[in-house]
Parts: sequence; structure tokens; C-alpha cells
Amino acid sequence: MKMNKPDFEQFLTQSLNDTKHELAPEKDLWPGVERALAKHEVAKPEKSGWNKLAAIAACTVAALLTAQLFIKTPQTNSVVAMSDFFAKQKQSLLVQYEGSPAVTDNWQQQLNELEEAESAIKQALENEPNNSALLSMLAQVYQQQLDLINKVHAPKWQTI
Repeated sequence: MKMNKPDFEQFLTQSLNDTKHELAPEKDLWPGVERALAKHEVAKPEKSGWNKLAAIAACTVAALLTAQLFIKTPQTNSVVAMSDFFAKQKQSLLVQYEGSPAVTDNWQQQLNELEEAESAIKQALENEPNNSALLSMLAQVYQQQLDLINKVHAPKWQTI
């Protein structure tokens, strides 16, 4: 059965005004609703001032830690860590080869040139701490310094 718009509106108005068709629940539901609401209110624990204070303290600590992570530049810390690591390795090699003769005489001049390159790259990193190319160059210069010390004191053709 297809209804057009005026017929539907008339049907709707008639259905709303007709109270014979109203369904009543089989039993009174309000006492059960009231009990459920009362039980829900009793189950709520009272919040003390300490809970609020602990929540504020936890949020403050989390905010401070987050701010510290974003303010500190990881590249700056990695440059310092990389410099310290290679400085210790370089010093260890120099102490290890202190008594052994060098294959060439000008190796210290080459080492000084590599150290000058290291300081120039570090200076450039102060202006651009996030520059990955400069970080890579610094690592290469450090590795060249270590390789130079190893090669002039213990060349491969002398080892068996």
C-alpha cells in the first residue's frame, strides 16, 4: 500500500492522538530504576584531596619530561658522545703505540690536519646541529684519525 504525503500526515496525526494503542509495562519499573541509581551513587568512592594532588603532580612531571625531551637536541648530545668516544679510542691507540716506531715521519702532521678538519666540522655543527652530512663527515674524520694511527704503527704488511 502506497501512501502519499497528505495521507501519511493524516495517519500520523491520527495515530498520535489515538491513546488506545498506548502500551503500558506489565509491572512498575520505577522502583528498580531508583534502586539502580541509589546503588550507583553509593558505589562511588569519595575522592580525597590527595588523589587530586597526586594527579596534578603526575601531570606536572610528565609535562616537564616532555619539555626536556623536546628542548634538548639529540644531535648535539650525539656529537658530544661521538667526540668523547673517539677521543678515548685515539688516546688509547696513542698510548698503545707509544714505544713502537712509526713507518713515516710526517704522520703527526697528517693527524694535525685531520684534527683541524674535526674542529672546522664541529664549528659548523654549532650553527647546524641537525645536519646529517656534517655528522657523517665528523665520523669519517674520526675514523681517518684512528686508521692513520694504526697504519703508521702497525701496517698490514708487517703483520702475519
